[in-house]
Order: sequence, then C-alpha cells, then structure tokens
Amino acid sequence: MFNHHDITRNACMLHGPLRHRGYDWWWHSFTAQDAQTGEDKAFFIEFFLCNPALGGDAPVLGQLPQNRAAGRRPSYLMVKAGCWGEDHCQLHRFFGWNDVVLHAEAPYRIEAGDCLAGEEALRGSVTVSPEDAAAHPEWMCDAGSLRWALTLQKRIAFNVGYGASRPLRDAEAFAMYWHAEGMKTDYAGWIEYNGRRYTVTPQKCFGYADKNWGRDFTSPWVWLASSCLRSRLTGRRLLDSAFDIGGGRPKVYFVPLDRRLLGAFWYEGKAYDFNFSHVWLNVKTEFSFEEGPEEVVWRVRQENLHAAMETEIRCRKAEMLLVNYEAPDGSKRHNRLWNGGTGWGLVKLYDREGEGLKLVDEIECTHVGCEYGEYDEE
Repeated sequence: MFNHHDITRNACMLHGPLRHRGYDWWWHSFTAQDAQTGEDKAFFIEFFLCNPALGGDAPVLGQLPQNRAAGRRPSYLMVKAGCWGEDHCQLHRFFGWNDVVLHAEAPYRIEAGDCLAGEEALRGSVTVSPEDAAAHPEWMCDAGSLRWALTLQKRIAFNVGYGASRPLRDAEAFAMYWHAEGMKTDYAGWIEYNGRRYTVTPQKCFGYADKNWGRDFTSPWVWLASSCLRSRLTGRRLLDSAFDIGGGRPKVYFVPLDRRLLGAFWYEGKAYDFNFSHVWLNVKTEFSFEEGPEEVVWRVRQENLHAAMETEIRCRKAEMLLVNYEAPDGSKRHNRLWNGGTGWGLVKLYDREGEGLKLVDEIECTHVGCEYGEYDEE
C-alpha cells in the first residue's frame, strides 16, 4: 500500500556521485487566509540543495555568465518561496555551503541564517528588492518579501515503492526520484507576504509536502495534487482523501522510457494505486496538456487490473508561475515550466467489475497543485 510513511526516504540523498552532480529538494505548498479579510491565498516554500561537494563560502550560481564560460557547475542551498494568484511571485535566497548546517539522515534538518526546514517545522525569510532582481538575472527570481513560521504534520503519504528503493537509489538508476511523505499535510502558523499577514490552519491549508532528487529533471514534467476534495455524488467533503500524480518521461540508466506517470488516490481509507513501476498492476496511462489563451488543462486517464481514474484539471495562466530551476550540470533546459496552486477540476474513480467499470465517485477538486513543462531533447 502506498500510504506508508518512511522518513528515511525523506532524508538527504546527496551522497556518492550526487554530491558532485546532483540536487535534492523539499517542497511545501499550502493555502493561508488573509488575517484581515479571510481571503484564501496559496503559497509554497522549498529548500533546494545543489552539488554540495563543489561548495564553499559563497554560492556558485550556474547562470552567471562567467561561471557558464568557465564551466563551473552550480553549488548552493536555495531557499525558494512564493505565492500564486494575480500577484504571483517566486523569490530565491542563496547560501554557500559553509553557511549551511545539514543533518542529512532521517529526520532531516537544514539550517542557514534564519531559515530552517525539517520534518515538523519551517521557518525563514526571503527578501529581494526590485533593483537586485533586475540586476541579477542569474538569481532567476522576482522581487518581493516573504517571512514564515510554520509547523507541519504529514497525514497521508504517497510512497512510490520500488522506484525509490535503496538498491535503485544507490545505483542512481533513475535521473529523477520522487517521494511524497505528505500528499496530505496539516500546516499551522503564519506567513507574511509584502508586509501583509496570513494565517495558516490545519482545517483550511489543504497542504502538501514532497521531495525530488537526482541528476536531471524529467521532460515532460507533470504534477497534479490536492486534498481539497468533495464528492459530487453525496455533496460531502472527503476529509481522509488525497490524490497525487507525477512523472512524465523517466530515464532509467540514461535510457528514457515512454510517457509514464506515477498516480495514487487515497479515497476515504481505500488505496487506488496507478504506479507504473508496480508491474503486477499492469498500469496503463494516457495524458495530455493543452495551453489555451487564458487556461491550461491537464487530462489524465490511468487504469490497472482493479480500477480506473480519469482526471481533468484546469488552472488560470494569470495565477501561475513559469517556475525556474537550473540542473546540476549548470544547464537551464526548462524555460516554460508552468506551476500553479489554484487549479480545479474533476476526478472520476471506477472499480473494475468483470469486463466493465463501475463508478465509485465523481470528486470535485480545488486548491490543486499543478505543473507542466517540456523541452526539446538535445
């Protein structure tokens, strides 16, 4: 069963060759409420580690022209924080490795300056002036200010199993790994964006927490997740439920597989598993992404020997980011990576009965985390 917590998979994975050519990040996303108006606003916080063995007193930024010319690979801790909506932003703060205190084993813990990330707490701040954002395109970020102090409790896990097992991790079989220790996570505390205060509560945060690591990024890059779910058949909220879909075109020992996704729906205590690496389930997947003038749309159909899941999610482009990362080799191949946290849509779950399918539920989804990006292979 995929709802199996394992904080050893949430530990830092940058050992062996990945210390010189690898990344590891911990992603957190949630919804907060304006302390004055009660209005929802979606935020994200990420701690991104890159090439620790190449580091020193100062961060090495891979997009800096002189570093690109010299072939210097990036090396730093990047604290990435931002929000979605009409006033969306992504803010980056970089630390050299000599300023980072990392407890790599489970439970992981990262500290630098006033920033901290661990299994149960997040604290920190990022401030970028308009002048600095304009003068430093190598920072790959916007201008603004965010501060936060949060606790978190991870309720439902998506443990992908064999694909992130220790033997395949040690052999670096995959170019990109994934583990969602908290595809439903309760956050509590506060966040401040450009001087405006927001409150974060377990009941209204619809939180999410996962991690990725490896030596490169997948293309296409797909992610869809939500725990803000309501049954269209009964009208009630599904409080012990969450879904998570991710992947695209994984590479195993540098050989790309056809378009594959890892998918899971925890439906009120019942597991619906569409993980392609579980070969005994005979998982089949079809997915598409459409960019229109005002919206982007994901459509995914997954089925296994026992069930099927049809997912359609939409998000307004005006509320999304083109999110920025550089790979450990210093390249920036994803330059149109759509990233949002205000998606909405519908999931249909089916149980297989004989040769047919029986509808279990139609689930309305909001506060959906969503991502898609693709680049031309070299």
